[in-house]
Amino acid sequence: MKKLLLLFLSLTILSCASNNHIPGTPEATGETATIYAKSITTADLKSRLYIFASDEFEGRNTGEPGQKKAADFLKNFYINAGIPSPLGGDDYFQDIATEFLRPNLKPSENVLAFVEGSEKPEEIIVISAHLDHLGVVDGEIYNGADDDGSGNVAILEIAEAFQKAVENGNGPKRSILFLHVTGEEKGLLGSKYYVNHPIFPLANTVANLNIDMIGRVDDAHEKKPEFVYLIGSDKLSSELHSLSEDINHKFTKLDLDYRYNDEDDPNRFYYRSDHYNFAKNNIPIIFYFNGTHDNYHRPSDTPDKINYEILQKRTKLIFYTAWELANRENRITVDK
Repeated sequence: MKKLLLLFLSLTILSCASNNHIPGTPEATGETATIYAKSITTADLKSRLYIFASDEFEGRNTGEPGQKKAADFLKNFYINAGIPSPLGGDDYFQDIATEFLRPNLKPSENVLAFVEGSEKPEEIIVISAHLDHLGVVDGEIYNGADDDGSGNVAILEIAEAFQKAVENGNGPKRSILFLHVTGEEKGLLGSKYYVNHPIFPLANTVANLNIDMIGRVDDAHEKKPEFVYLIGSDKLSSELHSLSEDINHKFTKLDLDYRYNDEDDPNRFYYRSDHYNFAKNNIPIIFYFNGTHDNYHRPSDTPDKINYEILQKRTKLIFYTAWELANRENRITVDK
């Protein structure tokens, strides 16, 4: 009996070690996630951003030809990567009804892709970024490399990493919706349309991880560039905030700066990007942000100014956080 007990204890220790789980650390994220995080590379981020924020896309103004090219670029990426649409077939666009748009805007669309969960497919984690920018103003192209080309290429890398996991039989337990929204610069229109016409019930949406500008280093962090601003992580779920902190401590060790999370922040960033439409519907969110800079909303926001090593590290943080949300035993709770 004593030998059997010793054998059981040994197997338990080996099992915990193989899952890289230590009490007090994230329960689901370990060596397996690290394997797929390695597919997130600076080279891929750079090559895709140089396309997405190129002059060919004419600043991606909502409803204009350049924005349509950007939407097609995202769609073709997902088709070539074998990542399906939640709408079925080759339909990756959620068309926005023209009456929902402002009178001076042409028809536009959100772009969606989907990795179905293996055990709890009805529970959804949404990873979002806005695909639009300011277009052409007075003959100058506003490429929007950081705002928000950086967020879009980050989502592509994260989606590719999850798809590799699926192909190897290690897909997430919960489903992941990759959501590229339009019309953010016109008033968060694409995300507002999504929450009013959700592809999946909002009640089943576990969390929204929203990425809006993660490719630069602002003046406040010039000497210590390995940082990211987090906004909203503690607004609705203390569990989400703790999970985010634990994931960063274990994997990426970025300086998590919460200065813009203050309720008295005069910039009101919490209310100014697409996560806010999810938060208004009681869905826990994290907004990932690098702060503004001299090139913000200017023609000079170009791909050559991006810090690709920092972009990679921030993208990995979001991937690891999504992996934990998708694979942990229990869905995070709303307690605020």
